[in-house]
Amino acid sequence: MPLPSSPTLPAAGSRPAPSLLQRLLRTKPIDSFVEQPESQGLRRSMGLFQLTMLGVGATVGTGIFVVLTGAVPKAGPAVLLSFLLAGITAALTALCYAELASTLPVSGSSYSYAYATLGEAVAYGVGWCLLLEYGVSAAAIAVGWGQYLNELLQQLWGWQLPHAISAPPGQDGALFNLPGVLLVALCGLLLMRGAQESAAVNAVMVLLKLAVLVMFAAIAFTAFSASHLTPFMPMGMAGVGAAASSIFFSYIGIDAVSTAGEEVKNPRRNLPLAIVLSLLIVTALYILVALAGLGAQPWTEFQGQEAGLAVILARITGAAWPAVVLSIGAIVSIFSVTLIVIYGQTRILFAMNRDGMLPAAFGRVHPRTLTPVFNTVVVCVFIGLLAGLVPLDALVDLTSMGTLIAFAVVSAGVMVLRRTRPELHRGFRVPLYPLVPLASIGCCLYLVASLPRTTYLLFGGMLAVAALVYAGYSRHHSRLQAGSRR
Repeated sequence: MPLPSSPTLPAAGSRPAPSLLQRLLRTKPIDSFVEQPESQGLRRSMGLFQLTMLGVGATVGTGIFVVLTGAVPKAGPAVLLSFLLAGITAALTALCYAELASTLPVSGSSYSYAYATLGEAVAYGVGWCLLLEYGVSAAAIAVGWGQYLNELLQQLWGWQLPHAISAPPGQDGALFNLPGVLLVALCGLLLMRGAQESAAVNAVMVLLKLAVLVMFAAIAFTAFSASHLTPFMPMGMAGVGAAASSIFFSYIGIDAVSTAGEEVKNPRRNLPLAIVLSLLIVTALYILVALAGLGAQPWTEFQGQEAGLAVILARITGAAWPAVVLSIGAIVSIFSVTLIVIYGQTRILFAMNRDGMLPAAFGRVHPRTLTPVFNTVVVCVFIGLLAGLVPLDALVDLTSMGTLIAFAVVSAGVMVLRRTRPELHRGFRVPLYPLVPLASIGCCLYLVASLPRTTYLLFGGMLAVAALVYAGYSRHHSRLQAGSRR
């Protein structure tokens, strides 16, 4: 009679395979974030000024040069309150970003913060939110570049690019947005030269566009009429919320600053300072320019107006030069925004690759420039196709959804990390804790609730695709999964 077989015992030193729930909830050890930067090839080359200009550069441009003509018809003159509401929400979140950035100064922004605090599943979802948010917003911004380029060509030489290859795809028969594709290609070439060179070029462009917007406000206020601000709230508070939700993606600069965590000198000091300083500059400028524009032109005329700020200056002065200067400023502004948004997306892909969530090619860096070249090429091809071929009206709200979700997760992460790792060194602490993180989450959810139903459907579809990729690839290649097998 054969003897009963002995039960198979696990090999010495091995661990039982984690359950699906354990995989979804596992967090990345804080120590691994602190130890990894110097070994990954990225170079710390940016100081506080360049980093602040990176945040301003990633923000100023979308909310004023491109989105204003879409936001004003939703709220009327009360779009001023929309900018204020979006700014308050961004300010609350910026304080939370500042604390986490001073604690975990690494690439990946809210993706990395979520991985350390809320677990792999939440981090992976946030990562996809950021990838979509950055990609679609960069494409939407690039599409707007052609409008100001045509305005400049018209003012200088009385000639424009053909509508079929320069207007937003799908608008009045437009087939392909050639200026948008060229803009993305130029940004990609500059980024592949290195982060320090890109940041220096961006700082110059930011200073130029700030000067141009101040010039616009100074000229527009000479034609200011209080009658243009009445009725102040024609669409009610619902219109204010809808406009704030649409323009919120233009505050992506806060997240873009934190994506540079591994390329910043003295990150525990410079990251939180740059986040707060860039937000203060941006919010003040948005409200100033919006007030000047609304006072100079009835709000009903913003609907469908291309190169709106340049048109306002041309009407006020009756001369071509102010519109030419502003168009040049807009062209430079949109270039710098596109540059930084593409930069941010490549660094998020870099961070996700390092965690095993994406194939190894996304983490390779060039030996001389120390930049992720393959990563940058893939991102630029994706954004270029969106900018050149896809109508983006519905997707603009989707980028706001992704931004708001990411911001809410960062605010929740502050509370989780305060509770689980109170001993960690924090270069900056959120004041009035826990009221500020809770208020940030509440404001984000309020703006999410103001988005249209189609946005929820698109967002759900994106999460479904993310879940399939996670199940098919990422969960098997996660660095934490590999560690659990040892």
